[in-house]
Amino acid sequence: MSNSALHSITTFPSFFSSPAPSLFSPNPTLHFPLHSQFHHLHLHPHSYCHVITLSNKRRNTAMSQLTPPRVTASSVQDALGGAVSLIQSSPATWRSALLSNVLIFVLGFPILVAGLSLSGIAAAFLLGTLTWRAFGPSGFLLVATYFVIGTAATKVKMAQKVAQGVAEKRRGRRGPGSVIGSSAAGCVFAFLTVFQVGGEAFYQLWKLGFVASFCTKLSDTVSSEIGKAYGKTTYLVTTFKIVPRGTEGAVSIEGTLAGIFASVLLAFVGFLMGEVSSRAAIICVIASQIANIGESIIGAVYQEKEGFQWLNNDAVNIINISMGSIIAVLMQQALQSLHP
Repeated sequence: MSNSALHSITTFPSFFSSPAPSLFSPNPTLHFPLHSQFHHLHLHPHSYCHVITLSNKRRNTAMSQLTPPRVTASSVQDALGGAVSLIQSSPATWRSALLSNVLIFVLGFPILVAGLSLSGIAAAFLLGTLTWRAFGPSGFLLVATYFVIGTAATKVKMAQKVAQGVAEKRRGRRGPGSVIGSSAAGCVFAFLTVFQVGGEAFYQLWKLGFVASFCTKLSDTVSSEIGKAYGKTTYLVTTFKIVPRGTEGAVSIEGTLAGIFASVLLAFVGFLMGEVSSRAAIICVIASQIANIGESIIGAVYQEKEGFQWLNNDAVNIINISMGSIIAVLMQQALQSLHP
């Protein structure tokens, strides 16, 4: 055995055989067993204090990580300010559209549930988010106006409609099929706007198609619901034969006038919100009435007839609003070619 190893063994006896050092001795020394890479380890009184201090710091750090941050008035104000700035961002982003719709749908849930089923509300949320992203708050307000007027017309004389068997399903609470059928064309024009198809030259044209689609659908809804509630005489549009209220393809004077007024009102809202020009608003009204006549013909001749069982009310709605949008776009293009 080497002299250095012998010296270490004699200097550092076994840890367990050594007397316990006193913390209060003038120069306490802890003796550890021999280790290959360590020699003397001297711990002085101040070293113990330092170890305890580090332990307390670590414990306090861990506790601070577990403790939730304090909510202060300034932090709430900053959060609200950030949310408002995000909502007001122009042009709209997907984040601002999503946040805006969450707030509006939460606050307006009592109104939404009166006109939509829960699955219909989910579909409407997707529509609202897309609309806000494409056309901002003005486009969203247009769709909201359509929903309020359409729901109010559906609820008119609901008890009478139910008794006569001509009321909408679920007492007028629309499901996802109805929401999609009523907004399919509008969603197409919204996507065209979001992806900037055609560039700036086509931007106003896509907005025109969007507004025309909802003018067409609102006119159809109001004319149908008011006709079922107040129509004195109902005619088939193809033969002018008198038929009961609620017959597919049937029209009434009262319902037709109400539908025209509804399309004028929604087109005017679109004009006030800057979505369309005055000339484009007139185009929306004309296109909506042409499309509704076409929809009545389809309903009277083909809807759910033999060989056309797939042509239900939602499918007819898609055809109707698509016709209104396309007619409006073609009319605008024709007028621009005549009067550039």
